[in-house]
Amino acid sequence: MNYTGTRGKYAISSSEAIARGIASDGGLFVPESFPALSDSEIKALVEMNYCERAKLVLSKYLTDFSESELDDCVKGAYCGTFDDDNPAPLREVDNKTFLLDLWHGPTCAFKDLALQLLPHLLTRSAKRTMSDKDIVILVATSGDTGKAALDGFADVPGVKIIVFYPENGVSAIQKLQMTTQTGNNVSVCAIKGNFDDAQTGVKNIFSDPEMIKKLSDNGLVFSSANSINFGRLVPQIIYYVSACCDLLKAGKLAPGEKFNVAVPTGNFGNILAAVYAKRMGIPVNKFICASNKNRILTDFIRTGTYDRNREFYLTSSPSMDILISSNLERMLYHLYDGNCAEVAKLMDSLKKEGKYTVSAEVLSKLQSEFWGGFCDDEAAEKAISKLFNEKNMLCDTHTAVAVDVVEQYRKETGDDTLCVMASTASAYKFAPAVLPAVFKGDMPEDGFKIIEKLSEVTATPIPAPLAGLDKREVLHKNCVEKSQMAEFILKTLLK
Repeated sequence: MNYTGTRGKYAISSSEAIARGIASDGGLFVPESFPALSDSEIKALVEMNYCERAKLVLSKYLTDFSESELDDCVKGAYCGTFDDDNPAPLREVDNKTFLLDLWHGPTCAFKDLALQLLPHLLTRSAKRTMSDKDIVILVATSGDTGKAALDGFADVPGVKIIVFYPENGVSAIQKLQMTTQTGNNVSVCAIKGNFDDAQTGVKNIFSDPEMIKKLSDNGLVFSSANSINFGRLVPQIIYYVSACCDLLKAGKLAPGEKFNVAVPTGNFGNILAAVYAKRMGIPVNKFICASNKNRILTDFIRTGTYDRNREFYLTSSPSMDILISSNLERMLYHLYDGNCAEVAKLMDSLKKEGKYTVSAEVLSKLQSEFWGGFCDDEAAEKAISKLFNEKNMLCDTHTAVAVDVVEQYRKETGDDTLCVMASTASAYKFAPAVLPAVFKGDMPEDGFKIIEKLSEVTATPIPAPLAGLDKREVLHKNCVEKSQMAEFILKTLLK
């Protein structure tokens, strides 16, 4: 299996794609073709546990990794690091609706499913392709990726990690998770701007020849833990394959029967992983793309025009407060049948004009697979309340966006196909927004008192990784202008 780029042709191994993170022309690496899961392999997967399923899926994409290497990577990522041996369990809402819980890892968010594995993949990839250099992981985060990456890479030999987050664009819990992170190789810095500013800054630094040379002269090389890195994306394919297998095993789905997938997303990576699972043979009928008030993906799916020239909203689902959806570039590549020139043209238009419009043919292909919807904070709060009061199930604000949008989809289309909804974070990470949905009394003023109240009201335990977070020492207090990100990196690395 070789990898090429979305903006230019390459023919590189999975190790090189993972180690480099992003192509030199600014494009993203994609597989040259999609490996298929045969009917017999899907039948075998049904009887496997999560780690065994992970190894089989990974072996299809990471063909330069040996079986023993994949075994070591998977065990290191998923054994003893999650609540139990199934890191991505399904919860049945009703016989047509399931929540795919992706938040049982060390940071209580779906990013753990990828970022517990990526350090193992990246360090092995780097040894193959750039053994003489230490890796510098640059991360822009809207909240969850930052902590999950910090947790995964802390004290990993030969790696340094620097995380940038928007000063006022993450929840209080997310901020504390990052700023209290220990590790001799970690740095965390707020920027005065939003997530898109952080993401754009990181992308520009990745492709800055002067920065690259300065690092190289000091025995360092950049890589990424954001979902622009294929090594971040490939582990996410696993849990959609696994969800299908669990449905088949439980008799909720017949062999070959299609199901819908709904994903709350801003950067498009989590839903793209489901697309890749379908390309492998998992029978997905429709991808329901759920946005918050920053409805740029909804508008794109409905109109074919992607336009970031709009008001930016801070919402109760901050991990989706995004106006530049990086992984959409990979989807464009596939929609344009691998036409790099067309994708490069669109990305150039986005950079210069802040927008682009796809062809009518591409829009038709997109809409044949995708349905886009959005909901605001008020609708999300109602979805949390309804789910808890009617089903005694607690969900966070991001998951609530998917719950509401699925209801919209069913009302508008009449399609009641079984639906798997990605539940992307623990409700406790966003307790100040979740508690009012399930409790109408006086709200505690202190953030951690809110967490305790949420546990009391819902009779659910506070996740261990979040308990006592307020007692930990804040170690990272840096905040810079977005124009000073490169300066901060050099100051941190070249002491």
